[in-house]
Amino acid sequence: MQGNVARVLQQAERARALHADLVLFPELTLCGYPPEDLLFHRGLRQQIDTALEQVRQASDGVGLLVGFPEYQADAIYNAAALFRDGQLLARHRKACLPNYKVFDEKRYFSAGSSSTVIEYRGFRIGLLICEDAWESEPALAARAAGAELLLLINASPYELHKQREREQVIAARVRETGLPVVYVNLLGGQDELVFDGNSFVMDDEGRVTLRAPAHEEGLHVAEFSRRAGRVVPLPGAVAPELSDEASIYRTLVLGVRDYVAKHRFPGAIIGLSGGVDSALTLAIAVDALGAQQVQVVMMPSPYTSAMSREDAEQQARSMGVQFSSISIEGMFAATLEALREEFAGRAPDATEENVQARCRGLLLMAISNKTGRMLLTTGNKSEMAVGYATLYGDMAGGFAPIKDCNKLLVYRLANYRNSLAPVIPQRVIEREPSAELRPDQKDTDSLPPYAVLDPILEAFIEEDLSVDEICQRGFERSVVTRVLNMVQRNEYKRRQAPPGVRVSRRAFGRDWRYPITSGYRR
Repeated sequence: MQGNVARVLQQAERARALHADLVLFPELTLCGYPPEDLLFHRGLRQQIDTALEQVRQASDGVGLLVGFPEYQADAIYNAAALFRDGQLLARHRKACLPNYKVFDEKRYFSAGSSSTVIEYRGFRIGLLICEDAWESEPALAARAAGAELLLLINASPYELHKQREREQVIAARVRETGLPVVYVNLLGGQDELVFDGNSFVMDDEGRVTLRAPAHEEGLHVAEFSRRAGRVVPLPGAVAPELSDEASIYRTLVLGVRDYVAKHRFPGAIIGLSGGVDSALTLAIAVDALGAQQVQVVMMPSPYTSAMSREDAEQQARSMGVQFSSISIEGMFAATLEALREEFAGRAPDATEENVQARCRGLLLMAISNKTGRMLLTTGNKSEMAVGYATLYGDMAGGFAPIKDCNKLLVYRLANYRNSLAPVIPQRVIEREPSAELRPDQKDTDSLPPYAVLDPILEAFIEEDLSVDEICQRGFERSVVTRVLNMVQRNEYKRRQAPPGVRVSRRAFGRDWRYPITSGYRR
């Protein structure tokens, strides 16, 4: 809380130096978004009152619009307060409460019921909060109450192509009201969610006249004039739209940086296998934290190829991170010996493969405990979906950077990162993927090719399509039903997986609420 207040006060001072009239801060500025059940804690309410008083006192000579949870006797509101010269000029309560995807606001907040329009510095401005602009009524009500400019504060989390959707939605409100809009969005990582900024100004004809760069915090100046009775934004810098790969990669970097930093870990540790998933995770970690804060450990088994050993060490050395190699052969052999009588008469199977993964998990967690560094897991969305991962083995860790990236996207991101500077050995990207837990193992021994698997998973997880609808896209029914059954059987694993950055329309975690126990079959 005090950290958020300090940043508000810092930006208020900067704005005063620029002779700005008003500074807009994001939705729920003071407590962060989403605060979840912290809202029910009495201590939070006390801190909010203190924070609001600090902001009020800092408003001399500049207007400050901040988001905060407003507590009443029998309700909590998602609210915004406008202060100037030590006075509370206006307070708006969010009218439309989202309760879909990652949003759960109806659990916490009551809906506001009136529009908020205020005369400020010669302009009549209407105040809105995030979802208020995704429906027509609040903006139209503000227009009816005399607004000539709409100020919209947001905590809109990232997903691929979300900025296009935001601007399309705001353009619809502009067409309905004929009013320009200032859209201010939160920036930073909060658990699985990453808020990408991308704040913008849109004129009354639906043209973006200013757009802040994505994934970068800043104080951006928007100027307005009155022409022929209309409020007109003056042209500003319009940051270009990023490519899909650049957009996702920067989101992953921001998510890792904030998760590690906000939890005050001194750095990160990664198990580096010589495969593309751990190679990409290492690149993200170094870009997020710096090489000096990242440690990698290669843990060869009897089935680890020389290529994997060479490529892992090459990448670690080229990226300048601390590198260790610890063989698990002794641990693996000792574990099998301890279980010899229990396993007597039973043929080797996935059990022995999982023992290797758990040996590695034990070593990585021990180093994490000893050094204090956060253990980053390296599993991708394709693996998490079908359970091609080991509980208490490669799933052990504190944060999963690429948890919401399917395998095909992992390859695209690896190539994108190499286009900036070649840090991932090319044969890591080109080689056939393998867990290397038995002789000559390939992922396709257990799974359909990723070119088949990933589109099926996307259709099921992100589009909720039925078996028949997925088959109509050209996939064999036997393959589709096999994949979907794997997804359903492995829900218990996903419930025990660490959080990871959300980049898709539907990520495992907040977005995905399937029962573990169910007799339903598709």
